[in-house]
This record gives sequence, structure tokens and C-alpha cells, in this order.
Amino acid sequence: MQGITLLFVGQTADDRVSSFLDEYVTRTSRFVSVDVKTLPEPKTTKNTPPSLQKELEGASVLEAVTQGDEVFLLDEKGKEYTSREFAGLVEKMMMTTSKRLVFVVGGPYGFSDAVYKAFPRKISLSRMTLNHRMVRIFLAEQVYRALSIIRNLPYHHD
Repeated sequence: MQGITLLFVGQTADDRVSSFLDEYVTRTSRFVSVDVKTLPEPKTTKNTPPSLQKELEGASVLEAVTQGDEVFLLDEKGKEYTSREFAGLVEKMMMTTSKRLVFVVGGPYGFSDAVYKAFPRKISLSRMTLNHRMVRIFLAEQVYRALSIIRNLPYHHD
């Protein structure tokens, strides 16, 4: 595997979010190459319909992913995993692919139909609706936790 990419739509101006994200990316980087890519939000107005915003964001996501990448969309309707199950998924991907493992967090309205069609694998961190900025932290922490579980480190407690 070439590494893990966390792909986010839109910037976050909250230094606290960036600080937590950086902490878990740094921890995870001890085990595997981790790349964080943030796609700019498209230029829109307050009158831009959500469907158009999703289409514009979707075009950026499709452009940012390389053919052959193993892509998982973070989506409230995706499959839920326990931390151990997620670790199993990450381990399987690490052993079976030579491409990047990419986790994509969309903008506030989710993904366009084109993105769902291109990348049908979806995972959910919770059935609850989560702030898309906070999902960045939760995802980064769960990736770190998964790699800790894979390496039998004491970070995870059942």
C-alpha cells in the first residue's frame, strides 16, 4: 500500500480542529505514510443550491483521486464498524492493495451522485449526524486506533 490519504472538502479555520488532526496524523505517520489533502470549497453564493454545490465539490473529489485508489466515502448511510472491525478493514487493504487507501469527508451537504457512483464504498462513524469538521478528528483518531490495534499496541481497550 502506498499510504493513507485523508481527503477533506473545505478548509477549517478552527485551530483546535487542526491541532487534534495534526496530533493523530503525526502519531499515525509512525506506522504508515499519511497525507492530508484539503480541497477548496467551490466559489458559491448564499443562493447557490446545495445540489450545485455538491456537483462542484464532487468534480474536485473526482479529480483528486487517482485511478486504482481504494476509496471510502464517510457517509451517514455507510456501513458502521467497531474499532476492531475497522482495523480489520484497514489491515486487509494494507495487505491486498498497492495503491493509496483514501478516506473522503465531503462538504456540509454530502456527495454528488457522480461521486457516489464512482466510489460506492461508504463507511459511517455514527448513525448520528456529525459536524463535517469534527469528522476529520474522529476519522484521524480511528485510523490511528486501527493501526494501533493491528500492531497490538495498548492504545485500544476492549
